[in-house]
Amino acid sequence: MQLNVETIAQAFASMPAWEITAVIFGIAYVLLAAKESLWTWFFAFFGTLIYTILFWEGALLSSSLLNFYYMLMAVYGFVLWRGNKQSQELEISTWSLKKNSITIAFGLLLSVVLGFLFDSYTEAKFVYLDTFVMVFSVIATWMLANKVLENWLYWVVIDSAAIVLYWQSGYVATVVLFTLYVVLAFYGYTSWRKVFSENG
Repeated sequence: MQLNVETIAQAFASMPAWEITAVIFGIAYVLLAAKESLWTWFFAFFGTLIYTILFWEGALLSSSLLNFYYMLMAVYGFVLWRGNKQSQELEISTWSLKKNSITIAFGLLLSVVLGFLFDSYTEAKFVYLDTFVMVFSVIATWMLANKVLENWLYWVVIDSAAIVLYWQSGYVATVVLFTLYVVLAFYGYTSWRKVFSENG
């Protein structure tokens, strides 16, 4: 598969209108999250709702369930970020090296175990890489909802792994989009790091 302007244009031209809408919502979600805007969860909810339906109709059950989880996390994130009269607005926090190390070790172990099970009992392709992306996406989404600074660094790695996965799977447009997500993750980390430093 060649990655050039023509193949990228063809890939985007073949995308259904609903998928394009979900992509736009996904980009808005990341940009607004970097700005700590409460609106991020609106775009997250409806973007993942579209993907949940699209993946379900396409018989991609794991991807559909993952996006359903994203929908639930959008509600959870909205509640946390909005705060209430009794509590202050959620502020950006950071994890220690030890806590990040334990989280990464747990995620890797779970990825290997689930990857082995999928490899043994299903006909899924690229199981270990796919499982790695899924497991750490769940972890990083929870971290984002709780405004843990390092979530953006997790997303840099996750999105980079997803680029390899979708490249191997032949999803050209998705490769381009996740390349953009990597750039946006760096932007999100820089923005949050600045706010965290100012508040610290």
